[in-house]
Amino acid sequence: MSPRILIIGQGLAGTALAWRLWERAVPLLIVDRDEPHTSSKVAAGLITPITGMRLTVSWRYDVFYREALRFYRACGKRLKQRFFFPRGYVRLLKNEAEIAKWHKRRRDPDMQPFLHRQTPELNAEVIHQPENGFQQRHAAWLDTNAYLEFSRCFFKSLDSSITADVQPADVHDDADAVEWNGQRFSHVIWAQGWSAEKHPLFHWVPFQSALGTILTVKADLQGEKRIVNRGCWLLPRQDSTLRAGSTYEWTFDDPNTPSADQVQKLEATLHSVLKAPAQITATQTAVRPIIKNRQALMGTHPTHPRVAFLNGLGSKGSLRSPWLARHLIEHLLDGTTIDAEMDLQHNSI
Repeated sequence: MSPRILIIGQGLAGTALAWRLWERAVPLLIVDRDEPHTSSKVAAGLITPITGMRLTVSWRYDVFYREALRFYRACGKRLKQRFFFPRGYVRLLKNEAEIAKWHKRRRDPDMQPFLHRQTPELNAEVIHQPENGFQQRHAAWLDTNAYLEFSRCFFKSLDSSITADVQPADVHDDADAVEWNGQRFSHVIWAQGWSAEKHPLFHWVPFQSALGTILTVKADLQGEKRIVNRGCWLLPRQDSTLRAGSTYEWTFDDPNTPSADQVQKLEATLHSVLKAPAQITATQTAVRPIIKNRQALMGTHPTHPRVAFLNGLGSKGSLRSPWLARHLIEHLLDGTTIDAEMDLQHNSI
């Protein structure tokens, strides 16, 4: 049958899939619950090359970043909106051990494209202990709420997006088609984030999702617009507020409620970085979809070839979703091979 694809979930993964299909003029329907607090909506949208305690270049960063840059600029042009912002990114080193580690790591060839020649020169009236840091190139942030909302409105204007709660039992597939709500599709792609761990066809995927909390803070940064990180990241925004985060809770009972000690720890870290007076005005919490020992998984189900999956982007959804979505769509429409590291079938039980 002619391609018409059903996408379940309109977070970063689902939205990128919808745009990739639109680019190829393939009919689609994207269905989402439109919940107020999801990982994609809460996400800071940070896109940064050198990350983590080990101070390493993010996996395949050069490939993902180039594609993300083109993708978000093209989406912004279509929508006549701007939601992708290249930004300076300053990483401050926490202690002597981290300083020593960085002096070794900074000489690695893979680091050189991402290191800014200038020292950060942060304002000591705004940031505690602004020395012992480095500035990164090719960093950015995505205004995820604006990107998702404008994209939703665009696809609704095409009658290609609706709000509904789709349960796995509502979707039926056989050798010929996928059926949902009286409509037929060539494929269904499940892109629902961490809730996919409850899907009966994907129960074997080793999810290890983490609850994360981000603070909204009112503070005068005296014109500082760069992202700053030392133990937690600070993202200045245009409205004289900033976002700060984030926590990782690997065990939790309520996906909407963080533990008090984790929030207190984040607040303490914020004040250890930010010297300027700060007022916390809000907290946001959601669950990051993480798959154990995998950067992401995508592809079709081993025994249901019309049922596809894209998930496990974790905190890298803004960076990786454009590339991953394109490759999954090329696999479904053109029969291209999915990278074995990310192929759902290669990682099935």
